[in-house]
Order: sequence, then C-alpha cells, then structure tokens
Amino acid sequence: MDRTREEEGSSAEQRCKQMWVDIKDHKALLKEKSQCLTEEISRQGNPTLLNEIYTEVYITEGGSGEVNEEHEFRQIEAASKRSAIHDKAIKCNDIFKPLPGQEKNIRMVLTKGVAGIGKTVSVQKFILDWAEEIANQDMHYIFPFPFRELNLVKEEHLSLMGLIKRFCGNINDLNIFNDIKCKVLFIFDGLDECRIPLNFNSNPKCCDVTEATTVSALLTNLIKGNLLPSALLWITSRPAAANQIPPECVDQVTEVRGFNDPQKEEYFRKRVSDEDLANRTITHLKSSRSLFIMCHIPVFCWIAATVLEIMLKERNTGEIPKTLTQMYTHFLMIQTDVKQKYTERKETDEGMVFKLGKLAFQQLQKGNLIFYEEDLRECGIDITEASVYSGVCTQIFREEAGLYQGKVFCFVHLSIQEHLAALYVHLTFIIQKKNVLNQATPRPATFISKLAECFRPLPVSDAKEGGEVSVYELQKRAIDLALQSENGHLDLFLRFLLGLSLESNQNLFGALLPPITIQSESTDKTVQYIKKKIGENPSSDKCMNLFHCLNELNDQSLVEEMQNYMKTSGGLKRAKLSPAQWSAVVFVLLTSDQQLDKFDLDKYGGSEECLLRLMPVVKASRSAKLHNCNLTGKSCSSLAAALSSGSSLRELDLSDNNLQDSGVALLSAALGNPLCQLETLKLDLCNLTDKCCSSLADAFRSGSSLRHLNLSYTNLQDYGVALLSAALGNPLSQLETLE
Repeated sequence: MDRTREEEGSSAEQRCKQMWVDIKDHKALLKEKSQCLTEEISRQGNPTLLNEIYTEVYITEGGSGEVNEEHEFRQIEAASKRSAIHDKAIKCNDIFKPLPGQEKNIRMVLTKGVAGIGKTVSVQKFILDWAEEIANQDMHYIFPFPFRELNLVKEEHLSLMGLIKRFCGNINDLNIFNDIKCKVLFIFDGLDECRIPLNFNSNPKCCDVTEATTVSALLTNLIKGNLLPSALLWITSRPAAANQIPPECVDQVTEVRGFNDPQKEEYFRKRVSDEDLANRTITHLKSSRSLFIMCHIPVFCWIAATVLEIMLKERNTGEIPKTLTQMYTHFLMIQTDVKQKYTERKETDEGMVFKLGKLAFQQLQKGNLIFYEEDLRECGIDITEASVYSGVCTQIFREEAGLYQGKVFCFVHLSIQEHLAALYVHLTFIIQKKNVLNQATPRPATFISKLAECFRPLPVSDAKEGGEVSVYELQKRAIDLALQSENGHLDLFLRFLLGLSLESNQNLFGALLPPITIQSESTDKTVQYIKKKIGENPSSDKCMNLFHCLNELNDQSLVEEMQNYMKTSGGLKRAKLSPAQWSAVVFVLLTSDQQLDKFDLDKYGGSEECLLRLMPVVKASRSAKLHNCNLTGKSCSSLAAALSSGSSLRELDLSDNNLQDSGVALLSAALGNPLCQLETLKLDLCNLTDKCCSSLADAFRSGSSLRHLNLSYTNLQDYGVALLSAALGNPLSQLETLE
C-alpha cells in the first residue's frame, strides 16, 4: 500500500511538473502571438510592438447591458460629451475583480464597445501581460477564441478538448480540467462577428469536456455553466449584438469607451515619434471638432496618424484634411501607394477600388462586417489580389502552429467600409449612370436589422423624364433615406457620399479615377435641401448629422450665423429663432470643445419651448438647472425620455414649476429605468400632492439610482409620507436624503 501511495504521489508530481511545462510553453505561444500590434500589416514593414504604443482605453461599468441600436457614430458623439466624474472606471487587468460593494464572484464578463474602440487590443494586452507574467498570475491558462476563427469550424463536431487542441496544440495534458485548483479563462472576442447560431434554448446539454458536439452547443453550454462551471469567460461585442447572451449568464457588464481627451494626446505622442510633428498633429485635429470627436476611436487615431504624419512631414501635399471625407480619401490613396511598393501586378488600381467598393456596399446592406472568400469572389475579387491590397481590406492569416488555417477579411473599421460603399454608389452613378440606391436589397443576414429596411425603391416622382436622375436627385434620395433611418445607420454613409461630390475631394484621387465634373448648382441645391430638412426635422440626432453633412460640403453659414448671434447678443433670452436656427444652436453647443457640466435654462430664454428645443444639450449635461421656467407636464415627458436613454444627467433642478402629480409620474417611470443615472432631483414648489408619492415609491422599489430628493413646500399628507417611508425600507432603494 505504501508503494502504491508512493507511485501515486510520484505520478501526481509528474503531472504537476508537466502542467507547469505546458503553462510555460502556452505563455510563450501567446506572447509570440500577441506582442505585435495588428493594426499595421506585417508585409508592409516591421510590425509595431504592442507595449511600445499601447495606450490604455477608458473602460467603465456597463450598467444593465441593454442594447443601444443607434449607429455607432451617434454613440461616439454622445460619449464625447459624457461626463466621467461619477463613472466607475475599470483597469483592463482588473476586469474580473469585484467592484467596491460587490460581493459575488465574477465568472462571466460581457464587454461592449463600438467598432474599433479598443476591445480587441484590450484583450490582446490582457493576454500579453499574463503571458509576460505581469498580471493575473492566479490564472493557470488563458484560451482565446476569436469568433471570426470559430466561424471557420462551425460545421464540425468537436469536444471542448478537441477545440482547444485545434487552436492551442501545445497543450499536452488536457486532464487539467479535472483539477479543481486549476483556474482557466476562455476569451471569446467579437460576438458581433459570430456566424454561428447560438441556440441557447434548443441546443443539447453538454457537461463533458470529451463529448463531441457542435461548436454552437459547446459555446452555449460554456456560457450557461453546464460545461466547466468553474471556468471564467470573457466575451466582447459591439453593442448591437450583445443581447445574444442571456442576461442571467452575465455577472459583470463593462463598456469600452475608447480614448478620453488626455488619452488621445498620449496615443499620438507614442505613435508619432517626432515631438514637433506629434504636437502639430494634435493641434490640427483639435481645430476640427468632427475629427477630434472621432479620435475617441483608437482605430481612427491610427488612420489620422497615418495620414497626417505623411502630410505634415512633406511639403506641397495639398490641403491638410479637415473633414472625414478628406481624411478617409487620403487614407485610401496612401494604401494604394503602399500596394504599388509591394507588387508588380498590372491590374488597374481603379478596378480594385471599384470592386472593394461593391463589396463594401453589398455587405453593408446585409449588415456583415467580416467576409470570407466566397463574398470576395461574388464581387470579382481575386484572393491573391486582395492580399496585395491588404492596407484597405485587411486580410488576416492565422498561420501559427496548431491554429486553424483559414482566411478572414474585414475592412479596417466600419467607417472605412462606409466610405468605400459611398464611393461605389457615387462612381456607379457618375460613370455608369446607374442608381444602386434604387435597387432591391436582400434582408440583412446579421444583427443590423434596420439597415436593409432603409434602402427602399426610389419613388417615380424623384426621377427625371426618360429615367435619368441628376446628381442632386441622387443626393436628395440619400438624404431622405438617412432621415428615414430611425437609428442613424446611414448617417456616416451619407456624409461620405455628399463629401465625395466636391471637386476638391475628387481631385485627391489623381489618376486613380477618371476626371468627374459636377455642377456647382447641384451642390447649392443640395445645401438648400439640407437646410430645409434641418428646419423640418424635430429629431436632434438627425439634425446633428445634417450639420455634419453641410460641413462636408464646406457650408458653415448657418452655424456661423448662430455663433455670431450668440456672441453679439449676449445670449438668447429675447431671441425669436426659427427651428433651423435652434438646431444650429444645439449643434454649436454640442460640438464646442467645452465639457457640458452645468446647463442653466434661464440663459437661453427660460421657457418650455426653449427647453424642448435644447433637450439634446440638457441630455448631454451633468447638471441641469430648470428652476422657475414655467414648465409643465409636457417638459416632464421629454425629460423622462432623455433620462431613459442613457443621459449624462446626475443632477436635475425642477423646483418652482407647475409640474403637478402627472408630471412627476412621468419622471418616476424614468427613474426606474436601468439606464437612468440621476442622483439628485429637486421638486420643491412644484404643486404636488400625495398622488405623486405612489409613483415615486415604485421607482425606489425598482432600484432607482436617486440618492437625494427634495419635496419641500409641497402638499404631502401622512398617507403620501407613509408610502415613501415604506419604499425607503426596500433593500433596492438607494435614497440617502429626503427633504
């Protein structure tokens, strides 16, 4: 028996030694795989080391995990004005550590963020720090599985062990899962790129790591905790796809917000080695608010640095880009120059650009962000030629030992895809006299369900006799389509399409494209049509994009008019503005370089009409003083909508207004919404009675974030106070002060 114990002990010691050898080898593999930044294609020069250029992105607690279906550029604009004073910031390496006040263990983290905001690079840095033994050494193994690679094995039947062997062939002892002391993390990056149906309700249950089943079943059982319930999981996703994961499976939701203003500067100083050049780059980007807003996205910072480093360094390179269309067109031209350095093939550049544009437009309609060989072949793109043009259409090869072999394609960023899609629409119309916006489109294959609905056949009344459509009518059609899109999924596409019509932007293509002349009368008519729509359209988000469209067309007349008016008149208290002028005021305030911390309605007129016009500014502010402004329940309806849609508001002063109980009932419903983060609410002198206490009590019981509530000088009786007192005893109530 003693000998048997000695043999068992020796065997256990050998397994332990083997495990540590495996871990060491595994770390070496992951270090080699993750130490270089993938933003610059290796065949175009020496790859950039991640640690040399890495700039920490801003990550916060993500709240409820509810989905924001707006176009991501709208989300970025909102984030640029969001106050971060009370946000719970999270370091990337602390993603699995409980926040202050959290008691439960965190098994699964869902991290959201718009395209190019830094999710994948954050994952890469997390892995590199673990592999270099800098952080998270309590984890024995990290297994990264990008969804774009899992898509390539979706048809196969594999066990979890087999899947790990396929991706990480250096693991020799897969009995590690039988050791309860072994801590394992699975990282699934890019849920939005997943083409595997995650059938959480219909997939068979799987609890055995050696049981072969579909990749879909492996994923759903891992997420639900049927398979390896002790394993940690980290899933990243764009917001629109995050709801594929059942909320009961998620212990922590985080949000990657990209770079804040100091991090933007830090990135450019690391990315651009010449200090003077870096300073000039930062100064130029700050001079264009639309470009500086886009710098929240790390990928856009790389695009801007690529363009500006060349243009600011070299003389006689033309006008420095001030609009998105100019920046992206310069970037496209730089990539075609790179292609010419690395190939001697003679296929025309314009032919490949046109094919890439067709791919971009068709896949944008379907809602696809990654493509495979068959998608390229449908657009007449040769696979070998695509790899040559990898600066524009990034080809990702997984050639490391043991990894699944396959080719996956994607544009560097969604905005690159939208730029090329707009270029395709523009060229097919100008050169081929063909209006692709008027063609029927397939239903979307993925989660961007609203996109294809935006493309409906062009009404007959919009066409000239004989079927020919003018440039103005094409642009008018595109403007109408963008306005019909509730979620803004054509906003950036429209800006690029209009910007490409300017002769100055067309000249940037040089010999790449044939010369195109567009009459200035068409541009003038388009500008007037946009101004008309600004006056007609009550939606602030849509108006904001229309002002950006005017900027792409080099028309700032409406904005400059209101800027001058606000400076010379000393305010807007006695102004009688048109709807278009009010929209211009909103645009000026939201695109200023000043943080919107405190909003005082009295400075702008102090009326209900003024509040409703400036609601987007109120929503973006941290504190709003609406004291004694003759507000009614109509204002409460709009304020409730703002609070329920991710407003930055933390303090709201509505005192001395005739809101009445009905208005407070509307506000109370918003207070119970998980997206509402309001902490202080002043309702004194608002003509309230006991009736409002019932709705307020419901908000407290639903976990409202409200901490301070002022109900002074209201007609509350014992009954109303009793309702509030009972609700305050609820464990979900966070109220600290009640006046």
